[in-house]
Amino acid sequence: MKAGGDSASTGSIRIDRLLVYLRFARTRSAAQTLIDTHALRRNRKHVLRGSEQARIGDVLTLATGGGVRVVELLALPDRRGSPAQAASHYREVDAFSEIDGGGLDRKGQMTIAASPPMADPPPDDPEDFS
Repeated sequence: MKAGGDSASTGSIRIDRLLVYLRFARTRSAAQTLIDTHALRRNRKHVLRGSEQARIGDVLTLATGGGVRVVELLALPDRRGSPAQAASHYREVDAFSEIDGGGLDRKGQMTIAASPPMADPPPDDPEDFS
């Protein structure tokens, strides 16, 4: 029998261990560094300890060097597996699709455009209003 129980029977897993199993961190020490630098949130709240429990349905937000990843947990892994196995336990969530009707601009392709010009500019002379 395993010490501490397994994730299938308890329905939760330590978040530092989960990061390693899902290949977001190489080691538990690296996972702890993510936590210590406030680069990880669970359900919109900063994770403060590696021993916090993660459950199916939780949404993890990870700030990485190249941007932000938002994932929803679909299942809890029993061990670290291949990248394909790890990816089968979560799905990428487009965090801003509900807010702005668009999505994350992962490739930086959106441009900022100037406002369209006004059809009839207002007159400068206030006497023209009479």
